[in-house]
Amino acid sequence: MRSYFTAQQIRDAEAPLLASLPDGVLMRRAAFGLATAIARELGAVAGRTVCAVVGSGDNGGDALWAATFLRRRGAGAAAILLNPAKAHAKALAAFLRAGGRIVETLPAATDLVIDGVVGISGSGPLRPNAAAVFAAVEQAGVPVVAVDLPSGVDVHTGAADGPHVRPALTVTFGGLKPVHAFGDCGRVELVDIGLDLPPADILGFDAADVAARWPLPGRRDDKYTQGVTGVMAGSSTYPGAAILCTGAAVAAHSGMVRYAGTAAAEVVSHWPEVIATPGYATVGRVQSWVVGPGLGTDETAAAALCFALESDVPVIVDADALTMLAAHPDLVEGRRAPTVLTPHAGEFARLSGAAPGEDRVADTRRLADRLGVTVLLKGYLTVIAEPGGPVHLNVAGQSWAATAGSGDVLSGIIGALLASGLAAGEAAAAAAFVHARAARAAALDPGPAPAPTSASRILAHIRTALGSIL
Repeated sequence: MRSYFTAQQIRDAEAPLLASLPDGVLMRRAAFGLATAIARELGAVAGRTVCAVVGSGDNGGDALWAATFLRRRGAGAAAILLNPAKAHAKALAAFLRAGGRIVETLPAATDLVIDGVVGISGSGPLRPNAAAVFAAVEQAGVPVVAVDLPSGVDVHTGAADGPHVRPALTVTFGGLKPVHAFGDCGRVELVDIGLDLPPADILGFDAADVAARWPLPGRRDDKYTQGVTGVMAGSSTYPGAAILCTGAAVAAHSGMVRYAGTAAAEVVSHWPEVIATPGYATVGRVQSWVVGPGLGTDETAAAALCFALESDVPVIVDADALTMLAAHPDLVEGRRAPTVLTPHAGEFARLSGAAPGEDRVADTRRLADRLGVTVLLKGYLTVIAEPGGPVHLNVAGQSWAATAGSGDVLSGIIGALLASGLAAGEAAAAAAFVHARAARAAALDPGPAPAPTSASRILAHIRTALGSIL
């Protein structure tokens, strides 16, 4: 499980160590980890040249100490001091004693640049002198390793509203911060410097977390105890959403999938294992409802949404059902069973009154708290917020899932997990992880070169994704 911490939480955890350790020990501990990561990036240290771009304060000190350690191992080391009067004095002295050089511009033979301009307390874009240096670095094609976070990128939101560093690698200390999920950080490596951090309320699943929670049948399970997923989606005119949604629930190991709607014949022709009826009145008992994809917004669709929300089982509200809910948010007021909303940015704007801004975590939390539901905000980085609870982030790393019908597949997976009894936030987080992995598998099939994919191909690769996890 990945944990993400605010800048203040990191500073608070550093304070007792700074008070108890001799002066400079914690900085050198961090810098040694940074130098080790840079050495791996270089492959060989002796004979290579690094250049640290140094700002004022501790971040610049980390960069100077790392360059010093690399110099001691045989690398050439230079430093550009953006504000010489405010450079970290002890780190600069050690750098010069080791044979490091102070330069005004990027040396021609530089193999790697260390971004030590600003740390977690910084804000705003790069100032003109730093922006000019990194423009030259980018033009020269020299790879950059950022210290803690890329300079010019917001630590809380990952937003960059002006010139900023674009690193190949970011090395951070103590704990991950939101920028490492949201920002353009390249690869991210975490160095343990001995911080005692509190439990995080921003989390990210990895494959082991999904495997630990995914419902697998036991010796005494049957089709009912594994969860019965109900789906109200699509129509006889537009059956695609119904086919995708029910198929995803089947692929996600739901013990039984019941479909209620006018696309019953088309659904069964694709998935003969699905129990299909023309309406919810005859569908039978389910343990979760997925409502909305391709459903429309007429009176019949509204009645279906009301029926689901008046039940005592978890409900996933997606697509057309979100449009109806935006007009009638009181439908979820006081609902005791879990409710999961899965909006994209436009649907989110209709629900909340404004599109998600730079701080997607805060915006998603506000909507979840206001409506008393779990909100999954779709995107290349999916944000899942529970009312009064933690936030889960799913970093897809690409946008292969950004294709028509892909959300219908995601809703079907979530529905199957909720029917199995998994908690709403964890069900949404696990589903988002598997969905993103299935999208990538679809893009890479049949060969190693990524290719345009589709919701049908994502659906076809759910089992492939699960096979790589379970």
